[in-house]
Amino acid sequence: MPVLMSGNEAIARGAYECGVRFGAGYPGTPSTEILEEFAKYEGVYAEWAPNEKVALEVGIGAAVAGAKVLVTMKHVGVNVAADPLFTASYTGTNGALVIISADDPSLHSSQNEQDNRNYAKFAKIPMLEPADSQEAKDFIKLAFEISEKFDTPVFVRPNTRVAHSKSLVTLSEPEPPEDKTAIRINAAKYVMVPINARARRVEVEKRMQQLREFVETFPENRMEINNPEVGIITAGIVYHYAKDVFPDYSYLKLGMVHPLPTGMIREFAARVKKIYCVEELDPFIEEQVRAMGIDVTGKEIFPYTHEFDPGVIERAVTGQTARPVDLPALTIPPRPPNLCPGCPHRGLFYVLGKLKAFVTGDIGCYTLSYMKPLEGLHSCICMGASVGMAHGMSKALKEKGKGKVVGVIGDSTFIHSGITPLLNLVYNKGDAVIVIADNRTTAMTGMQEHPATGFTLQGEKTRALDFTVLAAALGVENVRVIDPYDLKMTRTVMKEELEKPGPSVVISNRPCVLFKRFQTGAAKPLQIDPAKCIGCKMCLGLGCPPIAWKKFDDMPEDQIRKNAKKQDGHSFIDQDLCNGCTVCRQLCKVGAIGEEVSANE
Repeated sequence: MPVLMSGNEAIARGAYECGVRFGAGYPGTPSTEILEEFAKYEGVYAEWAPNEKVALEVGIGAAVAGAKVLVTMKHVGVNVAADPLFTASYTGTNGALVIISADDPSLHSSQNEQDNRNYAKFAKIPMLEPADSQEAKDFIKLAFEISEKFDTPVFVRPNTRVAHSKSLVTLSEPEPPEDKTAIRINAAKYVMVPINARARRVEVEKRMQQLREFVETFPENRMEINNPEVGIITAGIVYHYAKDVFPDYSYLKLGMVHPLPTGMIREFAARVKKIYCVEELDPFIEEQVRAMGIDVTGKEIFPYTHEFDPGVIERAVTGQTARPVDLPALTIPPRPPNLCPGCPHRGLFYVLGKLKAFVTGDIGCYTLSYMKPLEGLHSCICMGASVGMAHGMSKALKEKGKGKVVGVIGDSTFIHSGITPLLNLVYNKGDAVIVIADNRTTAMTGMQEHPATGFTLQGEKTRALDFTVLAAALGVENVRVIDPYDLKMTRTVMKEELEKPGPSVVISNRPCVLFKRFQTGAAKPLQIDPAKCIGCKMCLGLGCPPIAWKKFDDMPEDQIRKNAKKQDGHSFIDQDLCNGCTVCRQLCKVGAIGEEVSANE
């Protein structure tokens, strides 16, 4: 009986069913759940690596040893893994290696929406693109077959919508894993010095020619000839969108998007009068079809940016939406993303926002602190860039930058990409303060483990990285540890370190409030005494979700008289949201905030 599965769950299941027992990756939305689900199956080995480059190198090593290997990452993670990726295309795999590139059209949780089909073409690696959860499971099996047959890494590219939406999947009995692992010395194949790499470069072209022949009969590339007036060439979930609005059109539905089946495309073009190429992001298929001399309508009517839906496709083709939906008129207040109640990053960035310094930021929950009211972060480029940028700014500004550059990076992100630039900062005598926001987990993607948590992906205890020892080993002489819930300590330490010459590292040490491992339940939610509140709104400057403003119109008459000198009301705390971190209480100069108040509302 079919079961309801997300695309990510289906990918994990597909790998398990075809005998894969080795997985590696780095968490990143929309790919994270794949390895988490895979790790739950009996008899598998799965690990979170420090970053995607390491994950792929681990995967390449396991595949060279003869294993079937799944490596997972989001689209920008492929940028990090690109170095070993391109050369692994030369060496081949010996076993089998499938790489998930989970792309993110519309940037739901990413800093860009790059189209990683270009990586497949650039690295000369085949790529499959599933359209739903069933295909996600099936395509993983096909990808491993292709990897073994052609001795090549294979990309599978789900996008956010396929990864996280759910559809019915028919399960199969898992194949018993075959142990083909062994040490096989083959320097000519795996040692990519120039003389060997030149020979392997030729093998890559031979393999690509074989794949071009293979793709013409690949069963997941299929023609659906209906109305011969109009044909659509498409792939992935966009196929379902197009079918939803134009069920009678003819379709060439591509399961393999690199290399393309040129013979099948020509045959399809000969059987329809007008062709649309419908694809999200880059005109990847369209440009290649045009290069074949085939007239096709594509990005001149379809958007280059963001993910599609049936309405986008219908409007592009017809100029209108045939089935408008009348929604009730609602006035909904804006709800920008916000740090969680009691988030340890809030106190840190409240202080940083008050300093006259440029704060280079990084990828993590704390990136949200760039917004009002905190405004404590001023750049965000990629994993690890905060450290490198802080060093670059300090060097470019010279004396003008003394005491004015801070780089902030999370614990998992520091391990991912911050250690090397910190070493560079020390080596090249930079003058910046680097803050490691250590909340004891990879919080933004859902509480994954990393080398400083003391646990592996599969829950085994292991050695935990000590940031203070590491910073000292890299040559940082000024290493401080702060509690970001203590605003006075945070402010004092940051000012002191900014005044010192040379590099400093400040470790902001407080676990994520949502991480159950560190929840004690001891803190009580706070309240605001309306009889004492003078309406200064200092507490509102934290942007903490439980804290809001209540106007006099909502207050009893006797309390209005007590607050007659105020502006128009007082602050209050929603106790259902407050976790008692006490940061707001430290800002209140009149003692109106506490666990119990003298006048309740």
